Amino acid sequence: MSHRDVYLDNNATTPLHPEVKETLAEAMDCFGNPSSMHAYGRKARGYVEEARERVATFMGALPEEVIFVGSGSEGNNTVLSIMGCPAANCACDREHKTHIVTTTIEHPCILETSKCMQGRGSRVSYLGVDRQGKISLDELRDSITDQTGVVSVMMANNEIGTVQDIEAIARIVHEKGALLHTDAVQAFGKIPINVHDLGVDFLTVSAHKIYGPKGVGALYVRRGVPFCPLVHGGHQERGRRAGTENTLGIVGLGKAVAMREREMADEAVRIAGLKEALKTGIEEKIPDVSFNGHPTDCLASTLNVSFAGAEGESILLYLDLEGIAVSTGSACASGSLDPSHVLLATGTPVEQAHGSIRMSLGRENTMEDVAYVLDKLPGIIGRIRDMSTVYTRR
Repeated sequence: MSHRDVYLDNNATTPLHPEVKETLAEAMDCFGNPSSMHAYGRKARGYVEEARERVATFMGALPEEVIFVGSGSEGNNTVLSIMGCPAANCACDREHKTHIVTTTIEHPCILETSKCMQGRGSRVSYLGVDRQGKISLDELRDSITDQTGVVSVMMANNEIGTVQDIEAIARIVHEKGALLHTDAVQAFGKIPINVHDLGVDFLTVSAHKIYGPKGVGALYVRRGVPFCPLVHGGHQERGRRAGTENTLGIVGLGKAVAMREREMADEAVRIAGLKEALKTGIEEKIPDVSFNGHPTDCLASTLNVSFAGAEGESILLYLDLEGIAVSTGSACASGSLDPSHVLLATGTPVEQAHGSIRMSLGRENTMEDVAYVLDKLPGIIGRIRDMSTVYTRR
């Protein structure tokens, strides 16, 4: 089969949607500061508020409940840092509860921020997961105390794609008197999300995961929920996030959301078919493989697979030579050779975790891409296993 380039790392980032590119080009000349009162500023403000309305409508929120931020990581840091506000003279005017509950499979921006908050005096509890990446609702219930301020549970895992029952989690969290945050960066634009139906208090999204530009995201904050800014200085975003708005990025996010409104439902069905063909082909062509994550409560775009007797980094490099881009479990820790903390948390043996890759499909992938991967991958795995001193066929 002739060489082709196949991008299967859409959970890491996505290419700009053609219509987002066009919209960004059209908005390039809108350089005014959205806080300025003259015509240039008013034009920029109009762009920002149009995008806010679009994002809010897509997630079932009110426009005033949406704060534009610089990234999903910033949004997540903002929520957890609320727990670190000093009890006295705090702008969020809340009862000071410093206990945080999260999970062992969160994105590093949650896990590292939780560690930081521990250093500032907060207490953090980490919920474990089962073999398929699901948390225990009973463990969640038992972990929440009268000092729990916020519970943060990722909606869809970036490595294995497992989707949590956020609605059930929200009921438990609110029954116990705490607030719920969900990192929805991987779920937003791939599965339907309505913040009020889910019952969340905070929700984080990012533009570059849905074919928008990098450097912009949004944080949903339910009206009436205590809030303290992470970034101080100006009156922007109703005083909740200082700094001149990234007008161009916000425009790109708004257009990306508009395209998700148009394409998401049909695309989800098509991508699910690609994933099933890829999974079936791997099972048929390559022995001694296992798939990670929940078999049904999982993103249609995410396939995480372990190959016995093969190192994930070696698989990635050999595939890259064939023009195929995938990731290992260390996708969010560039340069790290450590096995995925997510896979280890599910009880996956270290050797199996080391032999795992993640293939994440997107709107530009085709069945021809799948065929090309299935043509190249078996030979690559066979070649790596032939060099292994530990692999023996089961």
